[in-house]
Amino acid sequence: MVSKEERATALRFIVCLGVVSLFADMTYEGAYSIIGPFLKDLGASAAAVGLIAGLGEMIAASLRFFSGRLVDRTRAYWTVAICGYILNLVVVPAMAFAGNWKMAALLVVVERTGKSLRGPARDVLLSEATSKIGHGWGFGVHAAMDQTGAVLGPLLMADAVMRAHHFGPAFLRLAFPAAGALLALLVARLVYPQAGKATPRKVQSKTLPGVFRMYVAAAGVLALGFVDFPLLAYHFQDSALAKPAVIPLLFAGAMGVNGLAALILGKLFDRFGIPILSFGILISLVGLPLGFLGGSTAAVASVACWAIGMGAQDATLRSGIAQVVSMNKRGSAFGAFNGVYGVMWFLGSATMGLLYGHSLMALVVFGMVAQLAAAILFFRLRTPLALAAAAAAQ
Repeated sequence: MVSKEERATALRFIVCLGVVSLFADMTYEGAYSIIGPFLKDLGASAAAVGLIAGLGEMIAASLRFFSGRLVDRTRAYWTVAICGYILNLVVVPAMAFAGNWKMAALLVVVERTGKSLRGPARDVLLSEATSKIGHGWGFGVHAAMDQTGAVLGPLLMADAVMRAHHFGPAFLRLAFPAAGALLALLVARLVYPQAGKATPRKVQSKTLPGVFRMYVAAAGVLALGFVDFPLLAYHFQDSALAKPAVIPLLFAGAMGVNGLAALILGKLFDRFGIPILSFGILISLVGLPLGFLGGSTAAVASVACWAIGMGAQDATLRSGIAQVVSMNKRGSAFGAFNGVYGVMWFLGSATMGLLYGHSLMALVVFGMVAQLAAAILFFRLRTPLALAAAAAAQ
């Protein structure tokens, strides 16, 4: 039984890590909001944008497989996370000096690498705290703070682009929130030195549960059909659906919707389980025809649908893993999950980037079919996941 004091301490720690993610998201989501049109201005094609976005996610996610195993073996959660945030501080502002789209693409990939280093370590620390207040609610609170930064970052970029009338110089502003993220993490380390060092209360599992593999497979199918925002933004600019300075504002709005959706759907996840994710996926897949086949108003609606889908994933995907995997294997579990998710994201992004130049209808059908399949798979996993979670809690 978790005491009231333990719950309060856990929530404070989640909020503390949320501040770290707020600044971090200001940095990389601010950059992410203009990467598509930035690469276009440097001469990249739609296929190249899809390839770059997907490749960055694939490399980052693949590295999480190894960084997850590393933190399981060493339990050096703080050290690994700090290294990842330092890399973020160096790389993102450097994008301002990229002279061509290939150099910019390399920096995008390196930035994703930094995120891959810190991701599993941070998620294990979070999962330890969320077990005290409910995984869905805990990850939802963290995601909401995370997305607060993801709103502020694009707003910062919108102002910078409007002032400079170019995308490149805007990246220099991101050095300040990047430094803030690193400083906040160091403060969290000082305030909560015992985080990640809890003694297990029960015998720990030596292997990952069987349902985990099916869960990861379903997540891979979802990633295959989930469109990258840079490709959406590329289409908005290419089709004159939005002015350059408006694109980061759309992304900022999306991140606000994302955070609110994560809070609501995270709370519902603790009550109803994985069908909540299926519901979120059904909303997100509607964004594909709205975004690629509709006009300006439909484009705004597509971004909202995309954001709700992202919020559902933020609040539930990690929560589902934390429910069924013991603490000593969570680093490996989060790493393996992100590895598969990233590879499939790359394949989907590359495919949709190529389809963009041939048939928008084919792109839309591809994404919708994959997401619908994922929604069905997750819904069918509701009983196995509930049984595995009950077994893990014993």
